[in-house]
Amino acid sequence: MFEYSKISDMCIKCGKCIPTCTIHQVNPDEVTSPRGFIELLGDYQKGAIELDREAKDIFESCFLCTNCVDVCPNDLPTDMIIEEVRADIAKKYGIAWYKRAFFWLLRHRFVMDLANKLGFVFHSCALKKEPKGRGLLPRFELPMIKKDRLLPSLKSKSFLNKYPSRLNKEKGPKVAIFIGCLANYNYTQIGDSLVDILKTLGYEIFIPKKQLCCGAPAYFTGDFDTVEYLTKKNIEYFESFIDEVEAIIIPEATCSAMIRHDWEVFFENRGMDAWAERTRKLNKKIYMATEWLYHHTKLSDILAKKGKRLPTITYHDACHARKVQGIWQEPRALLAKNYQLKEMEDPNRCCGFGGVTIQTEKFHLAEAAGKPKAAMIAQSGAQVVSAECSACRVQISNSLYQNGVEAVFKNPVELIAEALKED
Repeated sequence: MFEYSKISDMCIKCGKCIPTCTIHQVNPDEVTSPRGFIELLGDYQKGAIELDREAKDIFESCFLCTNCVDVCPNDLPTDMIIEEVRADIAKKYGIAWYKRAFFWLLRHRFVMDLANKLGFVFHSCALKKEPKGRGLLPRFELPMIKKDRLLPSLKSKSFLNKYPSRLNKEKGPKVAIFIGCLANYNYTQIGDSLVDILKTLGYEIFIPKKQLCCGAPAYFTGDFDTVEYLTKKNIEYFESFIDEVEAIIIPEATCSAMIRHDWEVFFENRGMDAWAERTRKLNKKIYMATEWLYHHTKLSDILAKKGKRLPTITYHDACHARKVQGIWQEPRALLAKNYQLKEMEDPNRCCGFGGVTIQTEKFHLAEAAGKPKAAMIAQSGAQVVSAECSACRVQISNSLYQNGVEAVFKNPVELIAEALKED
């Protein structure tokens, strides 16, 4: 068993984590707070409590937003120990069939591509476009999905299948793109925009066709067999071309945080030190998109020459960008060159996506967490809300729709590409 009590003994019970906790904000109970989680996990290891269905429900209610880690005076990894206990839960109770099916698809890109094509062909039978183009709405009640819930868009062809593996051949330094599953299948305009930006900057673009999911959905759910499979396959593949590129660029906060942070933690907790070291070596060349574009290119200067333009935007700090990777200034600095940037009341507040279990079995919690974020966006008066995270896009778009807010969501690379096209 993981050493939960070691973390529990380090907790000084100061309570600084409680006001920041996403689940505690919508379900104010000491049990569903970081301090409560830590105490219960210590008791679980000591045999004082059973990992029964009540405990399962409690540990699966955490959004893994890392707010608690961000403010903890002892830097306790509450998110990590929740992820570890979810693996214990998966071993004891199994994983729901639809989650297992989804994780199996993540292992098999060809079948996932086929499922995406079939879904696109037949989606109009059950889904219709939302008037503002923010996603799809069910025509009738679906299993686990209410009729008024906004779902991600579907594309006829994935980003990875849309382009050849090399673009702008031998035109300049070479960079690779890791696209992420939602941007690959649902929001392909993100990848399109990143390609346009890199072409403008004069880079040769390598699109690694054998890349697999980063493993985040399985990791946050406790399916560690799938995590191990995906991480090792990706590491071996990345190593085959890492010396040929200046960087692997990721326009997704969750994927980037998983690769740059969680892969190493996962291997270290399993005693796979050699794999952890291989991850650390790769990480020297892995960046979030706006981080790399701001620090390693002349994009800021190019954008500055374009001048200001509408619309007004507000920026949401994705948990896996600001809190896990410390990236929040770079996208704002790039966007401010061309857009009127108006901050919402609390850009750092979690949007409430929470992962596969929250989005399927506990969606009422996601709705409750999303409502105040939608209100902040509305209060800002911005026409567009931006964040470098497609999971946030799914959640925030739904929150905006359900709460009658007119703003639309765009990834910062989309907005930057639009600004570059302006004369």
